[in-house]
Amino acid sequence: MILIGMFDSPFVRRVAVSMKLLGLSFEHYNWSVGKDFDRIRQYNPVGRVPALVLDDGEALIESAAILDYLDELAGDELAGPGRALLPRAGAERRDALRIMALTSGAAEKGVAQLFEYVFRPEDKRHEPWIARCRTQMQGALAELERICQARGPGKWLVADRLTQADITVTCIFTYLTDALALTPERAPYPAIRALAARCEALPEFQATRLAFVAPIPAK
Repeated sequence: MILIGMFDSPFVRRVAVSMKLLGLSFEHYNWSVGKDFDRIRQYNPVGRVPALVLDDGEALIESAAILDYLDELAGDELAGPGRALLPRAGAERRDALRIMALTSGAAEKGVAQLFEYVFRPEDKRHEPWIARCRTQMQGALAELERICQARGPGKWLVADRLTQADITVTCIFTYLTDALALTPERAPYPAIRALAARCEALPEFQATRLAFVAPIPAK
């Protein structure tokens, strides 16, 4: 399999981390949505990453769809039975999906802020819109902090093992911290930070860590 996209994308990274945790081998095409846009569009007409090219040439797009496919593999001999990273059913699955939705929402609003500063001329930026996105991002992070605190120190988010909820929170929180300069003073979230630090210490996370040069400060 071939994974397309750079690891500074939290969505590419969560796929890569998941594949490593599941013991699935893959080739990595470190393509940028900027300079490699046309090459990426050969596999995803929208020109977005991640894309996962299967051994038969089929290309899967969007990280949620890719992760769903990887969990299918987790039930067969490639990854070993019962190793799916998302709980199969019940309250744990619902909790994991809610956490992942909150985290993806935070990422979406963080990216919106980033793009305002990176791609719009200063006189074209709409500060009320940026402030609204910041409020939405902070709202999602505050709820995630509450969930992490409720689970308690040293606990995984929805089960007694690392799941896709922990992977997604870590990859996206690390991205937001880097891209928006979310220092502990500006954005404390101690329980999220503790979970992220615990995950980032694992070899599967370290192997996919790509520092993002923060272009804007958080307010």
